[in-house]
Amino acid sequence: MSASKSSPASPTLSTLVAQARGGRVVRTAFVEADTLDRRLLQDDDLRHHIAGGFPDARRVVLTLYPAHIPDVDAGVTVFRLSFETPGWDVQDVAVALRGLGLPEDSLGELREERGAFLLAATGKAVKGLGNLSELGGRALDVEEIGAAAGRGSKTREVVVPSMRVDVVGAKGFGVSRAYFQQGVEAGKVRLNGQPARASSDIREGDSLSAEGLGRIDFKRVVNETRRGNHKVELEVHR
Repeated sequence: MSASKSSPASPTLSTLVAQARGGRVVRTAFVEADTLDRRLLQDDDLRHHIAGGFPDARRVVLTLYPAHIPDVDAGVTVFRLSFETPGWDVQDVAVALRGLGLPEDSLGELREERGAFLLAATGKAVKGLGNLSELGGRALDVEEIGAAAGRGSKTREVVVPSMRVDVVGAKGFGVSRAYFQQGVEAGKVRLNGQPARASSDIREGDSLSAEGLGRIDFKRVVNETRRGNHKVELEVHR
């Protein structure tokens, strides 16, 4: 979607990290996930949320805050847009949304689901969308469904023989390794926002997303078994 007017330059990630270290809660607008250097976020003095409203979102909002501050919200709200009369597709809705004049970087991904549309938003767009009763001249029902679309997240401990992307991904999502490898080869799997290779290793703090499956956040290695396997803790978002 195109913004109605240009936005000021966003601060760099290193600047945001410095601000959070100084005691502030800082948050970006929507940015491309693959532009975030997640190595800068691995800091014992900081906590962070990366949220896009969908487990496999490519446009996300980053929230950074000092470790001593209680948990803060992720800054993203997902709305369900339901039109009284059918006939529009995602492109039609996107065009109509541009006509609202909302900042482009306050609107995240738009997806169709069972005849309705799911839209992630942050900042000023949240209030604007919550007050809508029509869009593009069509009667509209807007429902706020929370910070994420999908079935939520679950922490799992699994045992894997290696830290390869295809091994951890298949085990974490509960699918066959061959099936997961097909997704990797089709470009549907991303590691920290970048296209993943099956043979790449996944480490603590990494995020693995798979189109149609969700996202895995690699929390930690719990221990190594006597047979040389690893028990790992994963947070699986569906």
